[in-house]
Amino acid sequence: MARSKEFEESVVLDKAMRLFWEQGYEKTSMTDLVNHMGIHRKSLYDTFGDKHTLFLKSVDLYDRKISSALAAGVKRSKTATEALQFIFSSLIHGEESPASGCFIVNSTVELAARDDDMNNRSTEMFANTEKLIKDIMVWGQRENEFTTEYNAEVLAEYLHNVGVGLRVMAKTSMTKEKLLRIATLSMDLIRK
Repeated sequence: MARSKEFEESVVLDKAMRLFWEQGYEKTSMTDLVNHMGIHRKSLYDTFGDKHTLFLKSVDLYDRKISSALAAGVKRSKTATEALQFIFSSLIHGEESPASGCFIVNSTVELAARDDDMNNRSTEMFANTEKLIKDIMVWGQRENEFTTEYNAEVLAEYLHNVGVGLRVMAKTSMTKEKLLRIATLSMDLIRK
């Protein structure tokens, strides 16, 4: 008779995600994962596969959490300006672990040049974020909040690039005030 799992898969996956997020892929060993997740090595392999598969599942979990939170914040916004301010605030102040930076950005920088799976995931995730920002740009242009000198897609590409830079800088000892100045200038540049 097969043994039943003695752990909740979503809980231990979240633990793996946090460890990868804090340490990065290369620095995190299987022993680190087993100890941090609180499960046996065999259970880890049986449930999640190898380290790389577990890592990719962790990246996917992070993406679902962040995408959901950003979409909900944008949906609650009364204006496009408010929605964009919410995005920038989320990027600067971080989600649950701002000192660790953005897990997707960190993983992209660490692995995308040599890991096709991570490169494909980050390309798709970045495209989804740009789409969210583009929708905000279209909304703001329609409501006469944002400039129409550039099309919404170009503005979204620019603002996404600023956002990725903010996430990298937020991981350093850069002051929040400086990051907020950058975000404010970016907002000023696109206003009508």
